[in-house]
Amino acid sequence: MKVTDHISQAKDTLISFEVLPPLKGKGIEALYKHLDPLMEFKPSFINVTYHRSEHVFKKKADGNFEKVVVRKRPGTESICGAIMNKYNVDTVPHLICGGFSINETEDALINLRYLGIDNVLVLRGDAAKNETAFEPEPGGHKFASDLLKQVVNLNAGIYLEDELKGTHKTDFCVGVAGYPEKHFEAPNMDTDMQYLKQKVDLGADYIITQMFFDNAKFHAFVKSCRDIGINVPIIPGLKPIYSKKQLTVLPKTFHIDLPPDLSNEVLRCKTDEDVEKVGAEWLLMQSRELKKAGVPVLHYYTLGRPLLVAGVVKEI
Repeated sequence: MKVTDHISQAKDTLISFEVLPPLKGKGIEALYKHLDPLMEFKPSFINVTYHRSEHVFKKKADGNFEKVVVRKRPGTESICGAIMNKYNVDTVPHLICGGFSINETEDALINLRYLGIDNVLVLRGDAAKNETAFEPEPGGHKFASDLLKQVVNLNAGIYLEDELKGTHKTDFCVGVAGYPEKHFEAPNMDTDMQYLKQKVDLGADYIITQMFFDNAKFHAFVKSCRDIGINVPIIPGLKPIYSKKQLTVLPKTFHIDLPPDLSNEVLRCKTDEDVEKVGAEWLLMQSRELKKAGVPVLHYYTLGRPLLVAGVVKEI
């Protein structure tokens, strides 16, 4: 079932979660253990992130170095199928530009369709760890808008091989990312909003936002979207704070601001257990206000803290 169908049929704010694939060499049991406490809330869908391949240099016996391609968290497509099979819930695999050629992307989309997956979230993805700026894979997409076009083309039955006849049309519901505090590479908010509108005009069906900790910024973002003619559903992305370290890690990694009331409260904490309580209370406050405001879905980035998120969702 498509994300937009879930939203259109809902009588109240829905719940959804986002998870990481296990690290290579690990089993899926840890992921099930992560999801088990969240499933009582009957999430409408579960997002599964995709992780690019990376180049590392390994020293050989002769002293020279060999360039090796590795992917630390493989298996997004298979994990989506496994989650659907175990929990009978819709999944939303992420698709990214980095580390994938356009042919690999088409194959991934075909595999997802075979699995009965109706949704994808289209993202450019981050730069590789050894790169200062994003560089596309040779033969890959440079921008999320180009990746979006490929999905839209496949929905129209247009494959990369022009000579294919009688092709099957896919029917993916396509989400894209939105940034209430601006994507860090955009020169200003107005430019960032125009890029987002371009994606919607190209065929994006809904928007999920980057995490934020100030609801006023989300509401201002939604208003800006509506003012320029973006009328698709906008889903807020939420994440709890659970350690003092995140006061510096989150702004640096995700290019977001933390409200002074939140950061001051965290700084007064003596232990990370105290920080978890503050983070849970803040997340609960955000969630209640957003639900009251009528957002279509509360989307939680659960990475590493499913029980914390479960406790908050239970309260709302």
